[in-house]
Amino acid sequence: MLKEGMDLIDAHFKNEGVSRRDAMKMFGAGGAAMLMGSGVATEATAGSSAVKAKILIVGGGLAGMSTAALFTNSLDNPDITVLEPTATSTSYQPGQTLVGAGIWDPSDVTYQRDDFVPSGVTLIKEKAVEFDPENNTVKTSGGKTLKYDYMVIAAGLKLDYARIQGLGLEGTITSRGDDSAVRKVIGKNGITSIYFGNGAADTWTEMQKFIADAKSGKKVKGIFTHPNTPIKCGGAPKKIMYLTDARLREAGARDNAELTFYPNGSKMFGVKEYHDAIVNQFEARDMKWNYRHNLIGVDPVKKVATFNRHWKEKGPWDEDLEEYSVVMKAETVEKEYDFLHVTPPMKAAEEIANSPVGSAKGWVPVKKETLQHVKYPNVYALGDIAAVPMGKTGGSARKQYKVVAENIISMMNGKEPTAQYAGYTVCPLITSIGTVMLAEFNWTKKPTPSFPLDPTQERWIWWLLKVYALKPMTQYGMLSGRA
Repeated sequence: MLKEGMDLIDAHFKNEGVSRRDAMKMFGAGGAAMLMGSGVATEATAGSSAVKAKILIVGGGLAGMSTAALFTNSLDNPDITVLEPTATSTSYQPGQTLVGAGIWDPSDVTYQRDDFVPSGVTLIKEKAVEFDPENNTVKTSGGKTLKYDYMVIAAGLKLDYARIQGLGLEGTITSRGDDSAVRKVIGKNGITSIYFGNGAADTWTEMQKFIADAKSGKKVKGIFTHPNTPIKCGGAPKKIMYLTDARLREAGARDNAELTFYPNGSKMFGVKEYHDAIVNQFEARDMKWNYRHNLIGVDPVKKVATFNRHWKEKGPWDEDLEEYSVVMKAETVEKEYDFLHVTPPMKAAEEIANSPVGSAKGWVPVKKETLQHVKYPNVYALGDIAAVPMGKTGGSARKQYKVVAENIISMMNGKEPTAQYAGYTVCPLITSIGTVMLAEFNWTKKPTPSFPLDPTQERWIWWLLKVYALKPMTQYGMLSGRA
């Protein structure tokens, strides 16, 4: 009956539409929590405790500030410090895709960090630059030395546009940090990227030029990339491509545009059912793709993107193993573009990657279930910085922050950390203006839908969830420690 009811609701909304006011009534923070009901807490999950300890949270974005809020709700005598230098760190990053397609304005997703600091929490507007986990101390960019009993690392990740040759960029940036150098190149001459705040706004400006050229009768080419590193929100490179397709169709100019996706990997999605659905959607929309292409260079003047194309071939026979060896092959290929969406390589912040709490790959190594550091028991990590399979999404952080808080409070009470993260990840994959495929899964790499609906189907009801519900649930649910 639930499935039939939701199918009817989906069909009604798709045919009849819904006003913004009605949608907001239906899909407020509480409605969102109800819809995303698998394990969503409406109250602090860790319970109340009178134990006391110094808790240091490195990073005051969604993951870090939500954890601080849950500690505040759960402890009678909280002693919590958050290190966060960026004034807009709590901005709603998942909404940058909608900004890039002109559906939302930048102001719709920009929030001030100081508005979400829980009462009683000490905020230090600096970043951590040195870690000494043997002595439980952290040094800040302002020269402070902070002592802790427990540390939570929720510092997010860095965008490494400098790794792409030809852009003339150096260093890394964060989604909401200083982007002045990057913005001199990204957001001009058809080069776009939704992965930083101003870049999302500039993407819409460049997309409108691209659409105008197609509408004028010019044959144009759009290229969308996915790099050879882990990235936050793995569906976003495809979302902006779907939305470009939708905007071109809206303008009656789709026939004049060729849209091609160039991912480094060999699949559209790590879960087979969603991969198959995306391939079918691409075919239906005449969107092209070429696997095993990693963007390594851009010529902004000639408008040429350079890729490392790589593949495997059967090599010589191995007498000892009695099988053919595998030979890696690669070549450099160039592709002309009029519109280029760059998903940059991503990495952990250097000061974390190169510290004792980091790892050779940069990410903070934790036990994937408890999110406890593999070497330092009083250190935890969550969000984009944590070295867990998948999990670099806001939906993952929504599950992870409760596990971290509960486990630390258990340790404060002299107990073992037993709360576990099951790898839940959700990607509301926008497939057009008005439809979303709600891809939910975990470490089994199988669909784990919250409702008895075919999760591979594009639905209007999930568009309402994406556009009206998830932002208030995130900003006023998670950041209050209650969703």
